[in-house]
Amino acid sequence: MSVPADEDFGFAPDHSEPIPYRKRIRDYYVGLGYGAPYKWAHYDDVPFTPLKKPLSQSKVTLITTAALYQPDKGDQGPGSPYNSAAKFYVVYSLDASTDHDTRISHVGIDRLHTTQEDSGTWFPLPALREAVARGLIGGLTAHVHGFPTNRSHRTTLDVDCPEIVRRVLADKTDVAVLCANCPVCHQSISLAARALEAAGIPTVVMGCAKDIVEFIGVPRFAFSDFPLGNPAGKPKDKDAQRRTLEHALRVLETAPGPRTTVQNPIRWSENPDWKLDYSNIERLSAEEIARRKAEFDRQKQIAKAKLAEDMKLKGAAE
Repeated sequence: MSVPADEDFGFAPDHSEPIPYRKRIRDYYVGLGYGAPYKWAHYDDVPFTPLKKPLSQSKVTLITTAALYQPDKGDQGPGSPYNSAAKFYVVYSLDASTDHDTRISHVGIDRLHTTQEDSGTWFPLPALREAVARGLIGGLTAHVHGFPTNRSHRTTLDVDCPEIVRRVLADKTDVAVLCANCPVCHQSISLAARALEAAGIPTVVMGCAKDIVEFIGVPRFAFSDFPLGNPAGKPKDKDAQRRTLEHALRVLETAPGPRTTVQNPIRWSENPDWKLDYSNIERLSAEEIARRKAEFDRQKQIAKAKLAEDMKLKGAAE
């Protein structure tokens, strides 16, 4: 007896499901010749703080993993390659009432399928201001905050999370919207969300790496099945960015309890083949693997020097 082909039923291809980033990244770095796979944070218990008032009466804080543009740190523009010199390693705060030039050249976003052209896809401050004008949220706090993507769990949990909690509480925040970009960004932002919830601040994470966020365990996750680097919507599509933020705000207001994930109904593309490319070692030649390993080692040394510089500046400021 013949078995009907999948297309006879209108089935989507298997690879149309969300990208399994933890497995893809593990296989990628093993294929590049590195040792033990990275250990992602993982919790069973998840803190959850209900909203104390409607969003239309709440002050919102934006937390991002994007970096301020640094003219002396090399190419950070559209299409730029990974630039570890543009990384930051300490929490920063900006005036929420003005615009800021933030970039994501320092993170492991999907550089094949997105090009860092539109900051509205990773830094939805203008969209949040519009949400205030439309009455969806009560207002913005005095500051937006940048949260670093330290690979060290200890640094993130013992240094960065307490600092973001301190700053958010000082702003008298009612709720926080957190945007993640690269895989480690999703881990860092998820840990920040957990810390804020434990301190009594309701949160929603906006991101694209479903398996990482859910593995860690967060209260509310507005998942967009987009290439990494687009947690706040599709580039050059203001309507999609507005709808993506509205989706996140609905998740924030209506989540019944911890580990609530709701997928954004907007699709990146009718063709899911873009999901096959990110850090897929099976699609790389031996020559390309060697080139990427050499470049990764070079960037790692640059990042190490930048970390030392940032820590020195932080010490001097204190």
